[in-house]
Amino acid sequence: MAANKAATPKKKPISIPPWAIVLVLALAAGLAAFLYLERLANRPPPPPPPLTAEARAYVRYLKLSDVEMNAHESYLKQSVVEITGNIENAGDRKMALVEIICVFYDAYGQVVLRERVPIVSQKNGGVAPGEAKAFRLPFDNIPESWNQMMPQLVIARIDFG
Repeated sequence: MAANKAATPKKKPISIPPWAIVLVLALAAGLAAFLYLERLANRPPPPPPPLTAEARAYVRYLKLSDVEMNAHESYLKQSVVEITGNIENAGDRKMALVEIICVFYDAYGQVVLRERVPIVSQKNGGVAPGEAKAFRLPFDNIPESWNQMMPQLVIARIDFG
């Protein structure tokens, strides 16, 4: 018996041009870099450090007075809420920085905005012992679900100068 061998054509190996390989690798690297940077950008910032023991002990010497809240419309037809008042240093140390956290609530008592803002800074010269300084805090990003009440003001940081 004769072996009936069918003549099978030899398969040519598929050849991929080198430019196509480079293009695919460049696209993959670009996509990986984009996804990494996107993930990095969406990471929340680290929480600020808590109030030090020294600052916690000094809080009793700080007095907020004449705190008022006003709302007006900006030139861009945007609602701006301003909190104004005075901070008095009744202690014996100069304060270079005081930051507060303003906590805004909705009608159900849920937090709708928590923002940390400076009321004393090096830019305005700090507050010496026995001195009082005015502060102004504008907010233009308060959600509409806010209950229209004065936010809770919590001293978050004190740096002495």
